[in-house]
Parts: sequence; structure tokens; C-alpha cells
Amino acid sequence: MTRTAKSKAGSTPTPIIPAIPQADVLGRLAALKTTATPELKQQWRDLFGKEPPPYNRRFLESRLGYRIQELAYGGLKPETLARLEKLGEQFDGGKVAVRRIRGDDRPITGTRLIREFQGVEHTVTVLQDGYEYQGRPYQSLSAIARAITGTRWNGWVFFGLKNKRGSA
Repeated sequence: MTRTAKSKAGSTPTPIIPAIPQADVLGRLAALKTTATPELKQQWRDLFGKEPPPYNRRFLESRLGYRIQELAYGGLKPETLARLEKLGEQFDGGKVAVRRIRGDDRPITGTRLIREFQGVEHTVTVLQDGYEYQGRPYQSLSAIARAITGTRWNGWVFFGLKNKRGSA
């Protein structure tokens, strides 16, 4: 259970996060894989002092693993955090909303996308600056989907990289 420190009258109590002995780190990290999800959520409450986010188990394991190490060995130095913040501001002009948008969501260069359409298997290779289909370069997956089907398609949807509602 997370303890809380006394704070000024009328304010929310500040949780006291327990220190983790360095000798316990490896055991705790290994145990994350076999720990039940409700217990992972309790560990989140104990180690972060707040409710866990509604993300999947893999996310919880990953963040808890980092947090365990952070509490045992220490987090990033203030100078490092300041430098990262400064780099982020150079990238996005200080606009937090821009930071949340992934810069490039294309598949990794060299990835092969395979789609069966009307009984024929079609293979597309992701290039550094576009795509290759049947030995020809294309700038977009939509152009390839149109070449295959003869009709307009969202290439990301056609190749199963994004569902029809727009989420990845």
C-alpha cells in the first residue's frame, strides 16, 4: 500500500514512493512476466502513486520495469532532462500537441507487404523514399492499390496497415 506524506491544508496528500534495494531489481523484473494483471496495476499504484492507465499488459510491464530500475538506480540527471526538453522544443517549437504525433509511421525500409487480391498474391517492398511493386517504383501505397484493383483505395487500408475507421 502506498503511504502518503502530510501536505499543506486543503491540498492532495503526496504519495511516498518506496525505494527499491538494488539487490531486488532482477527478481522484480523477472517476476513482471508472470504477475497477474491486477497485481501489476497494484504495483503501478505503489510505484507511481496514481492509478494505472488503461493500456495493455505489455505497456504496464514495460513501464513498471523502467520504474523499478529508476527507483533502485536513480532516474535521469536533471541536466539530461533539461537537454531532452530543449531538443524537443527545437523539434516542435514548444507545442506539446505536436510531440504526441508520430513523425513517420511508414513501415521500416525493406519491409515486404503481402496482400492477396482475387486469388493473386501481391508483394510490395518498402523503399527509403517510396515503394516498389512488380519492379516499378511508386510514391504511395494508394497508387499501388489502384494499380492492383483498378479502383481508388486507401493504400494503408488495402494492405492492412490501418483499419477503415482510421486508427492504426
